[in-house]
Amino acid sequence: MRATGIFTVKDFAPASVFAEPPIRAALDMSVATMEKEYHGAVEGRSATIFTSAFDPELGVGTYVAMEAFEGSLDGNEGTFAFVHSASTSGSERANEYFLIVPGSGTGGLAGITGAGSLEVDEDGTHHMTFEYTLAS
Repeated sequence: MRATGIFTVKDFAPASVFAEPPIRAALDMSVATMEKEYHGAVEGRSATIFTSAFDPELGVGTYVAMEAFEGSLDGNEGTFAFVHSASTSGSERANEYFLIVPGSGTGGLAGITGAGSLEVDEDGTHHMTFEYTLAS
């Protein structure tokens, strides 16, 4: 099955979890928590741990995100966790990874497995797609 929705970030809170003294790489590293709202065939909300090494001026870097989702995919209600990451060269995404965490589904999403993708339009609209299977 396939479900696609758009999401908006409702809350973004930077966190400090770095060693003292800090270790400095060429790209600034950051950690934050986020709350997202989803609409479309993906309907609900997620709590996200977001990590990145990124240069906002150049648009170059990599992120890794772990999300706990609560809501519905194609009307199937429940919860599950998923992880995704990608790198950007400033103009395009590469090295994408997306996985629904095995064993994480509850309710109507119990037994969910699969993968997905994240696409960002030029206007900044974020589309999340889940390619998934539900246990029978």
